[in-house]
Amino acid sequence: MFDGPSVVAALEDCGVTHVVWIPDSDIGRWEPALRTATRLQLLRVCREGEAIALAAGLHLGGKRPLVLIQCTGLFEAGDSLRNIVHDLHLPLFFVIGVRSYYAYQRGASTDSCPVFTEPILRAWQLPYVLLDNRHSAADLAAAYRQAQAKNQAFAVLLAE
Repeated sequence: MFDGPSVVAALEDCGVTHVVWIPDSDIGRWEPALRTATRLQLLRVCREGEAIALAAGLHLGGKRPLVLIQCTGLFEAGDSLRNIVHDLHLPLFFVIGVRSYYAYQRGASTDSCPVFTEPILRAWQLPYVLLDNRHSAADLAAAYRQAQAKNQAFAVLLAE
């Protein structure tokens, strides 16, 4: 289950120092737990490209940030992602909420976010995994640890 307290516990256990985010949809419900976390700092930004740049600076300063955004923000932040991940080769970790994923799968939504999120990540050559309601914060932690062990940028897509 991906509730705020379990996500915070998993991130703290992984040694994440900062969560750089724009709260939106499902992940927005995590704010109370993130705001009161004792071992990580919540940093709010105005735009997703700014989140990636701020996380890059934190990483260069020796911290272990995580970028937490929604898929529409990922679309907006392409140039920042390209520059930070491919030009600077920084191993940032992204958690990206895929808005309308379940509704689209049921044919109950024409929202194009679920259609484009994975192809865009493949085009940007950013490895990822999709976690849905069968997964838990432990799976998120496992993905983070795997990316850290490989020293590579990685994204977790959260089905919403």
